[in-house]
Amino acid sequence: MKECKNTCDLNTCFLCNNCLPEWKPAVGGSRKNFEVKKGEQIFKEGDLATGIYFIYKGAVKVHKRWDKEKDLIIRFAKTGDMLGHLGMGKDRVFPVTATAIEPVVVCYMDMDFFESSLKVNTGFTYKLMRFFADELQESEKRMRNLAHMSVKARIAQAFLALKEKFGANDQGEISVEITQQDISSYAGVSYETLFKVNQELKRLKIIEIQGKSIFVKQQESLLQIVKEDNL
Repeated sequence: MKECKNTCDLNTCFLCNNCLPEWKPAVGGSRKNFEVKKGEQIFKEGDLATGIYFIYKGAVKVHKRWDKEKDLIIRFAKTGDMLGHLGMGKDRVFPVTATAIEPVVVCYMDMDFFESSLKVNTGFTYKLMRFFADELQESEKRMRNLAHMSVKARIAQAFLALKEKFGANDQGEISVEITQQDISSYAGVSYETLFKVNQELKRLKIIEIQGKSIFVKQQESLLQIVKEDNL
């Protein structure tokens, strides 16, 4: 990562959107901005957690080593989202890795300042508690899906989740470029399995793939695949 001139507008990230207005000058004086190249790690699993990151611009995948050769993508993060909060535990190390999937600018705040923000901004602390609860529920749901859903349903759910996270244009194109390898890591399936299911979904005109661009053509069909799997 390369430190860059402070470009954050103090209105984009999760902290700035929920802290007291009079606390923003303190945020502005304590933050550091970094540019992250596509494919570059912001932090990696096992690193000492010295601070918290907020995405000012771009998209990031948060992933964890699944076995010696595979990664499992836990979640995707976009502009405004927080990274590194899982390092706030007693061990103070990151249990996951964060990697840019496109050029990214992040705001970094050291842990002491972030903890001071929690003590001063009770509204932000409450929102953070809700965020942790939502993330825990989503994590438990993901683990259940990996254990019980068919591979086709997991892939359909992955496309739906990506569209919900990043949005799509009028043609159904999801507003982020993502590799097929990352989709397979997110769905918890092999690349070969993803390729076979994608061929079927494309034949049925449910999705369309052009390079790294994904078009959801029939969202209701993807929802039906997931629904039928849960019956």
